[in-house]
Amino acid sequence: MSTIKIESNVSAHQAPAWMDLVQRQVRSLRFGVVQIVVHNSQVTQVEKTERVRFDQKSAS
Repeated sequence: MSTIKIESNVSAHQAPAWMDLVQRQVRSLRFGVVQIVVHNSQVTQVEKTERVRFDQKSAS
């Protein structure tokens, strides 16, 4: 799996609404995935999958 770093010239005041949504979704996760869906070079959907992990000691 590779990580791509995206740098933007857009200031925080000009950031698109989806960028704020992605940031909030990431901050709300402890374990999980945030996916950005793009169609015709436009962000059309943001998906969040959250995982709940149990401590090995408490599972037995």
